[in-house]
Amino acid sequence: MMEGQNLLCVTAECNHQHKHRCHMNKKDFCLILSSAVLLILSFPKINQAYFTWIALVPILYALEGKSAYQSFIAGLLCGYIFYTGLIYWIVVVTTTYGGLNYPVGIFVMLLLVTYLSLYCGLAFSLARFIEEKTSCALPTILPFIWVALEYLRSFLFTGFPWESLGYAHYQSRLVIQCADITGVYGISFLIVYVNASVYLLLRGIAVKKIPWKESVLATLMLIVALSYGTWRLATIKKATAAAGKIQCGLIQGNIDQGIKWNRTYRNQVIARHQQLSREALYPNTRLLIWPESSTPFYFQSEIDYQQAIFDIISDKDVFLLLGSPSMEERNGKLHNFNSAFLLSPSQKIAGKYDKKHLVPYGEYIPLKRFFPFINKMVAGIGDFSSGSTITLLHLPEASFGVLICYEIIFPDLTRRFVKKGAQFLVNITNDAWFGKTSAPYQHLSMAVVRAIENRRWIARAANTGISAFIDATGAIKSATPLFTESFLTGTIGIVDVQTFYTTYGDIFALLATLLSLVLLCYAVFRNRKG
Repeated sequence: MMEGQNLLCVTAECNHQHKHRCHMNKKDFCLILSSAVLLILSFPKINQAYFTWIALVPILYALEGKSAYQSFIAGLLCGYIFYTGLIYWIVVVTTTYGGLNYPVGIFVMLLLVTYLSLYCGLAFSLARFIEEKTSCALPTILPFIWVALEYLRSFLFTGFPWESLGYAHYQSRLVIQCADITGVYGISFLIVYVNASVYLLLRGIAVKKIPWKESVLATLMLIVALSYGTWRLATIKKATAAAGKIQCGLIQGNIDQGIKWNRTYRNQVIARHQQLSREALYPNTRLLIWPESSTPFYFQSEIDYQQAIFDIISDKDVFLLLGSPSMEERNGKLHNFNSAFLLSPSQKIAGKYDKKHLVPYGEYIPLKRFFPFINKMVAGIGDFSSGSTITLLHLPEASFGVLICYEIIFPDLTRRFVKKGAQFLVNITNDAWFGKTSAPYQHLSMAVVRAIENRRWIARAANTGISAFIDATGAIKSATPLFTESFLTGTIGIVDVQTFYTTYGDIFALLATLLSLVLLCYAVFRNRKG
């Protein structure tokens, strides 16, 4: 056995041995299905993240001897099964709250699944194409292409980076700490590289040619990630212990989405939030946080209701952050915004943030003038406009950023709040749309990674849960159950650590994208030359 056997030789021999496998057979389908199921099991609510280290090995076996087109079909099928198991909750949103019947709701879900599956198909197809036209092997190329496509998915067509591969490890405290350098994309890269190395090792054992170089490199990468995680946990815990703290109360009204915007229940909604707020007002409470759209009316203009809310913090040294729709006239046209208002103890509006990244077909209709027959999938005040700036809100002790609803799933948007000076983050959301599905747990998992990337505490107030305090190491310090009327109190650390990720953003993903493009262009050139 020769030490340091070249990776390309191993995969080339495997492909030669299996070149007769030109079409997908039952064995291939079972391998693809295995990968998809392992990926589903890795994510919340099941949370068996250790499956990610081997989840792609079966499909890599299925790709042996396949062309770029066949690899695309195999990847597409794997993605289709995986994303159906991951975002099945779209059916709940569109049927329970969107007014669609089940066949149409399932169709809408499958449209999104199809779109997301294209990325999975492209990852394997492009890797195979580059392998065929260059001296690079598919398992070596795949991690870079995977990260490039995850990065592309984060902004293409407004972006939908829901549960990228790295998020599966949101509870793997040591592994995920390097996200403050690479962002979540570095975790995805590590997972895919380890999968490729495991596959090569198994194939190498079978043909008695162990890929020592790739196996050693994968092991070293894991050791470095775990070592860095151990060191970083210690340093951040030390910084947190020395930092200032703010006592906060999170209010979880558990307001049924079916009655929330019914004027008949308006007083009941306000009364519930008032009562919970009074219970959460401990002697040292400094900030109360209500969820997204916690006031089912325009707070800025409903004077009577406005005063009832100001009375909660009257004569108390407490600030109140709440979510409410707002309106503003611009160029003679009235615009609606999904906003967060900060109320001061002096009964004034101390600050306001308008949500920048809106939910397509939930808060606005893309290309509405071309498709006037399309209505929004969920009920609300009306079509919202996007906020124009990133606005920080200020307490005497610290400045903070507010991310409304699914804004928290966008790494770069969150980073920009911190780079602008946010010393902690608040996520106000209404996950009632998801019902009792895995979606609220998935949503929370992405907030955990945002805390690690930027080393900022996050206070998360959700109408029906999950409300939580997340520290700067990504630990969920406390959390509420789903669909319970509750409040949660805790302290937020004011950490001023500036991470590499906060400073430089998605440079790791950009470099992976650049390398992928260079390899792809070279492969196209070789193809034309051939």
